[in-house]
Amino acid sequence: MIIKNAEVYTKDHKFEKKDILIKDEKIERLAEPGSLCASCGGEVIDAEGMYVIPGLVDIHFHGAMGHDMCNSSKEEFEKIAEYEARNGILAICPATMSYNEEILTKVVSEAAKYDDENGADLVGINLEGPFINTDKAGAQNKDYIMPASVMMFRNLQSKCGNLIKLVDLAPEIPESMEFIKECGNEVRVSIAHTCCTYEEAREAFENGAKHMTHLYNAMPGINHRSPGPIVAGVEAGATAEIITDGIHIHPAAVRFAFRMFGADRMILISDSMEATGLEDGTYSLGGQLVKVTGKRATLAHNDAVLAGSVTNLFNCMRTAVKEMEIPLEDAVRAASENPAAAIGVGDSYGKAAEGYYANLILMDKDMNIKKLIKRGRELV
Repeated sequence: MIIKNAEVYTKDHKFEKKDILIKDEKIERLAEPGSLCASCGGEVIDAEGMYVIPGLVDIHFHGAMGHDMCNSSKEEFEKIAEYEARNGILAICPATMSYNEEILTKVVSEAAKYDDENGADLVGINLEGPFINTDKAGAQNKDYIMPASVMMFRNLQSKCGNLIKLVDLAPEIPESMEFIKECGNEVRVSIAHTCCTYEEAREAFENGAKHMTHLYNAMPGINHRSPGPIVAGVEAGATAEIITDGIHIHPAAVRFAFRMFGADRMILISDSMEATGLEDGTYSLGGQLVKVTGKRATLAHNDAVLAGSVTNLFNCMRTAVKEMEIPLEDAVRAASENPAAAIGVGDSYGKAAEGYYANLILMDKDMNIKKLIKRGRELV
């Protein structure tokens, strides 16, 4: 396949006029417009007037189309992955909720069976629960929250072929710091659902934590006398997820986060739940009822508690650009290259570059998806 005359988002984080040659699922060459002969490839797509960006990589979401990754059969998981792919999210690392080891073993084992060429590539699993603080549980089920367990994590890894790429925890909870010290080189540890102080967060980063889960949400804010975990993360060089659905965080706080952490360390996530792609109504998340009205999802018994989002990552990226004044180049990077690198798949995903999978989005200048290419094949 040849894609010609495109404004390609290159590995230099800028748009350049290029032709793209795709062979055997991967990008073989980026060339100057008109320099590729027609005989170099089969199908030719003229992308004049369009942007070409890498397929997005969502490393924190729970489900879509009425299905949650924690409750899904192989066939239901495929429906989630196909929805994601249709919306430009071509690689996924879905997140669990807080459950016990028995339930999570079934969850990760079922996810590991996934193999669907029409859906997004499964590149990891995010163990969001259960090693968190009950005081910042949010929509997580407190009945299942427990101290971090190295043995439990390793048992789960063995059941899913080392698919777990992220483990979220509250560093102030007993056993958390020991977990970070022992497993920080095996999996990316993220500070999450926490009441930790600046000092506790700093110790966690010094011991091997490298990531922050849905920045601002379910953690202390910034105070000039008690700077909290966010400032510790900035100083430690951590990567930071952020939900840009327009509900979770004020646009000014999103811009501030990009200035604090830098465009190379920010990661857009959707944190979407099973109602994504469906109409308003009552749904479930982690065994708890969730009420969805428009873009807002809350616990049914407590309208003040947000329960994930109902917006996919492509729409979050578009909202970041159109409503939050994040430069397009920075938003694309934060939704593709940065998340791929954070979970260790940045050598194959997240860039429109030679040697990478040809997972590409062709979109117009108003950020509407026009074509999707997954591993060199057009999705229809």
